Amino acid sequence: MIAITYLIPLSIILAVVTFAGFLWTVRTDQYADPEGDAARMLEAEDVPLSSQERDNLRG
Repeated sequence: MIAITYLIPLSIILAVVTFAGFLWTVRTDQYADPEGDAARMLEAEDVPLSSQERDNLRG
């Protein structure tokens, strides 16, 4: 029975913190662009690298 006295307030605090985090993401427009980078990645043009750019990447 003692465990319930600790677990109920702990679960309420956890729920409030989770809900506050969700509200923060909504207010800071985290969901403004649902397509985002995933769609831009698929629509991007594939341009091959020149040999000089490939050499620069290799080190």
